[in-house]
Amino acid sequence: MKFFSAGLTFVNVATIAGLLLGVVGRGLDPTLGGFALFLGLVAAVFAWIGTAHFTPRKVIVPPPAAAPLPKSKRARRRMNLVEEPTVITPRPDYRLGTWAIGIVFAMFAVRAFCWLVYVEGNHLKIQSVNNYGDLALHITYIKYFANGVPLWPDNPIHVFSGLRYPAGVDFFDSLFLLQNFDLVRVLVWTGLFGSLATFYGFYRWGGVFGVAGFLFNGGLAGYEFFKRLQFADYQAEKIAWKSIPLAMFVTQRGLLYAIPAGLLLLIHWRRKYYPPADTETAAPRRGLLPWWVEWSLYATMPFFHVHTFLALSILLGFWLLFGQWEMRKQIGILLAASFIPATWIVWMITDHFQAGSILSWAPGWVESDPGFAVSALQFWFVKIPATIGFWVWNFGLTVPALLALVGLVCWRFRKKILENDAAESGRALFLSSLGLVLTLAVFAFVADDSAALQKLSPGVRFIFLILFTVSIGLTIITLQSVRSFIFGSFAFVVPAAGIFLFAIFVKTAPWGWDNTKLIIWAYFICLPFLWELIVRWPWPVQVAICVLLFTSGAVSLTGGMANCAGFDIEDRTEVAAVGDAVRKLPIKDRFAAFPTFNHPLLLNGRKMVLGYPGHLWTQGFDYAPVEQQLKALMLGGPDWRDRARTLRARYIFWGREEKGAYSASKQPWREAAAVVAKGPWGTIYDVEQPASKVEQ
Repeated sequence: MKFFSAGLTFVNVATIAGLLLGVVGRGLDPTLGGFALFLGLVAAVFAWIGTAHFTPRKVIVPPPAAAPLPKSKRARRRMNLVEEPTVITPRPDYRLGTWAIGIVFAMFAVRAFCWLVYVEGNHLKIQSVNNYGDLALHITYIKYFANGVPLWPDNPIHVFSGLRYPAGVDFFDSLFLLQNFDLVRVLVWTGLFGSLATFYGFYRWGGVFGVAGFLFNGGLAGYEFFKRLQFADYQAEKIAWKSIPLAMFVTQRGLLYAIPAGLLLLIHWRRKYYPPADTETAAPRRGLLPWWVEWSLYATMPFFHVHTFLALSILLGFWLLFGQWEMRKQIGILLAASFIPATWIVWMITDHFQAGSILSWAPGWVESDPGFAVSALQFWFVKIPATIGFWVWNFGLTVPALLALVGLVCWRFRKKILENDAAESGRALFLSSLGLVLTLAVFAFVADDSAALQKLSPGVRFIFLILFTVSIGLTIITLQSVRSFIFGSFAFVVPAAGIFLFAIFVKTAPWGWDNTKLIIWAYFICLPFLWELIVRWPWPVQVAICVLLFTSGAVSLTGGMANCAGFDIEDRTEVAAVGDAVRKLPIKDRFAAFPTFNHPLLLNGRKMVLGYPGHLWTQGFDYAPVEQQLKALMLGGPDWRDRARTLRARYIFWGREEKGAYSASKQPWREAAAVVAKGPWGTIYDVEQPASKVEQ
């Protein structure tokens, strides 16, 4: 645990120190980058000293009941099930499984990241088609920061915006580029160390089951293997709940830091606020991390991954409302201390809050998206409707298992209340139930027709708003009176269910599938508590449940890693030649060129009027008007020079992509603009200088 904490602190402090130094120095250089890495190393040493050793929690056997056990086996089993679950660490019986899952994870990490990007002849290639556009964007950001642009910089892929992306891991990688490390090696080693930290985090959070849950998430799609008898990533075929390792962990580099850092905070908070059942006092204790490490990991999370920050904030918000006084005081201090740095980072990565809000009511997640929609399923003689079929096909046994977990912890919560005081608890339970029913009724009404409220009169809408507010208020007031009965699994599973409901009802990005970044955290949080439910059954039942949960995901992971032919991302000679040509040009100036993800200008970290439209759309840009102006400029209309000034384009790049996309262009700049660089890759024209200056 000490090295786990120290490694994440090194990444965190080096990145944030580099950001602050770059802001003060109007850009990074090798000296500032090296100093930031040094500060990160110093912080890592202090984090290692201050972090407590990890000691596995004991398996607590419930004491014998004072009252005689009922004769019915079913009644005795029910009594066993409602005992407080405890976090169970791997027993010696599971040692073989630990080694097996560790070897599988190592095979995945080596295959995914040692061949993440590689050289073949004159080409730089990537392994996975899932990473085809994403990795090119990350390379753009890494080189863009390493070029020394003033921080926080303009957006390299949109002319009228600041950079709108939580680029923490890319910024961290750029610090090594400034020390003359090779880009490919930086990408590979970041992936490998991120994988190691992720494995350790899941192992400490949920044991072998937690690691397997990360590697092998899936529904029913992978069972197609038994029909085709061929390994493939079946979850990539019109399935929304895709393989987390293949579709997210490898492609979205922010998760290389956000997942292990988030897991470290979860482990720390569980130890701090919900200690083992054999602890003498239920009051919060120190936990594993020094306060400054806890604060720095949480407060700066938006710079690395916004959805992870949102999920952790929902968890803290739940405890702030319903936790014990000492816990609420400590969480309040953490949130207050994190408010300014977190707000500053969000302000920075949203272009000073100019990025329009992308939150919208969209019940059903991506159920209605044609790319993920599922038709009615036929199982034997039973026909499952499309709505239910979507969830069954995507999640299989996972959703029923998690619903059982939520039901179990709520039942346990109800039992603890009733055992305390029948009259008082009955009233509290009634008010709580009423509040929840009213809340769910409003949600169900809106979910049935998202435009329904708009059709009602203002008075009726006001009544619904009052009902909704009262229902939430009753729920909060009721749970406030029973906070002393909240136990560990309830405190994690219930807010995790809230995260999941929020993700399937509210869209947080232009593309609904991006809500998966929230859903995975609801899933991760529940994994250790789901295992506590499963482990109470005989071992053959445990094996059967794990097979049903993980077979589909294991097939997809195996097929996805085995069937990676490789894809060209750049011609190394061309990119190097363009890099040499533009090195002498000011970093602040922008180029007009064809918008594609692997343009040699972007792969050298230079600014273009527009980048790849797919990246612009996912970042919430309405790029169509700018795209039309860029097209008119590149086609060489009579007002081309005025359009270039409007688009703030100092240079026009004319190369292979431009010749193909704008073949009808008149290219008036060939006689009117100065040529500043030329080669087999193309020509760069300076819009501000007439051609006669070059001839002189």
